[in-house]
Amino acid sequence: MPESSVLQSLRDTLRAIEGDGHRRRPVLPFGIGELDARLANTGLRLDALHEIAAATPSPSDDASATLFLAGIAARAWGPVLWVVRRRDLFAPGLYQSGLDPERVLYAEATDDAEVLALMEEGLRHRALGAVIGETCRAAMASTRRLQLAAEGGRTIALLMKRHAREGADPLAVPSAAVTRWRIASAPSAPLPVAGIGRARWDVALVRQRGGEAFQTIVEACDETGRLALPARLVDRPAAAGRARPRAAA
Repeated sequence: MPESSVLQSLRDTLRAIEGDGHRRRPVLPFGIGELDARLANTGLRLDALHEIAAATPSPSDDASATLFLAGIAARAWGPVLWVVRRRDLFAPGLYQSGLDPERVLYAEATDDAEVLALMEEGLRHRALGAVIGETCRAAMASTRRLQLAAEGGRTIALLMKRHAREGADPLAVPSAAVTRWRIASAPSAPLPVAGIGRARWDVALVRQRGGEAFQTIVEACDETGRLALPARLVDRPAAAGRARPRAAA
């Protein structure tokens, strides 16, 4: 047997023993080929912790991050547990991002420690499609507990990291999360006719296990919780193909 075949066979055997096998893990794709292809698992692992933070403490960025998170939960398979520290969620906004209020169970915690404890309990319950929590601080040990609680199940864990103070980066603290996202509002495209256009977000994956970081612009979640690429990004390959003959001429 050639050496390359022997090495590949050994890798496959070790992967099976270790239980790594990303292809066997349940994932939740975004449904956008260009986005899913840049994720190590071609989607968000359901049996894992994912962190989301607003790029700044501004209300527009905070709302964008919240709705990005809601869109993910909307596409999960079952009931959603949302653990909050403050009662500032706007149910109609979540509904417009695909998250039906009838699917959401709310729990109010007194501090970050209680948020994390309630999230862990929800993840171990195994009957929820998503567990969401909002904290300002979560130590590595706490996020590792959440990751361990999520593993082996199909309940996606989503941790919203809020800004504790002006200028501080919520994602600066090390975490066991499989992916870590930073979300900001982005300027919307001008409309050809009067009306309200679809919002745009600047989405940055600042860290992912087994893959590279990247940044892109997307259109906000629709009523099914799905993102979309702006038309200029969708048409870019075709436009580039048309431009080459003109440049050559």
